[in-house]
Amino acid sequence: MTTSLHFLLLIAMTVFGSFGGAFFKRYSARKQFMMLSAGGACYGTGALLNIYLLTKLPYTLVLPANSLTFVWTLLLAKWWFGEKIGKFKIAGTLVIMSGLVLLVL
Repeated sequence: MTTSLHFLLLIAMTVFGSFGGAFFKRYSARKQFMMLSAGGACYGTGALLNIYLLTKLPYTLVLPANSLTFVWTLLLAKWWFGEKIGKFKIAGTLVIMSGLVLLVL
């Protein structure tokens, strides 16, 4: 596999983690087993990708990249749950993204 594919998998890992949390939140409100199952599947997939990527990419990249989950969570909170996203949350997300860019360089 090429390194660019590993970086795509790194992004997918964080997306799965974020969706896992969103499905668990949805489950806590509606108690639908499907939401619980989807959350577990997303978290599990993210964890397996994390383990795989730790064998292919530096530890100092994979673990800090988990913070990218906060970016997806912010977007899901707005899109799926209709939460208000203020300027401080946006600023915090930009700081996280800036830190990840510095790690990749």
